[in-house]
Amino acid sequence: QVQLVESGGGLAQAGGSLRLSCAASGLTFSIYEMAWFRQAPGKEREFVSAIRWTGDSIWYAEYVKGRFTISRDNAKNTVYLQMNSLKPEDTGVYYCGVAGSRRGYDYWGQGTQVTVSS
Repeated sequence: QVQLVESGGGLAQAGGSLRLSCAASGLTFSIYEMAWFRQAPGKEREFVSAIRWTGDSIWYAEYVKGRFTISRDNAKNTVYLQMNSLKPEDTGVYYCGVAGSRRGYDYWGQGTQVTVSS
């Protein structure tokens, strides 16, 4: 079955960095797009960043633009999120999603916790 496994979360100080990875396996379709979302305690899940698998389109939420960088490894079906200049408000569970078409994200990972202390 399709699995998305996130890793790389943890505890960082404000101003620090973390790098998240999400590896997709068991896919029965070609990847159209992968993305990162996050959810803070008591809040709705929100968009962070997405990358078209052809690499020609990348999107960032305004609140992470200039600090986070999304990238991919096509051969490994893996998407990364380099997070620099972390802020306490970046704290939350980070989820990756995979889309087989423009209709939306078909599968989600289990999430990885990111905690940024001030």
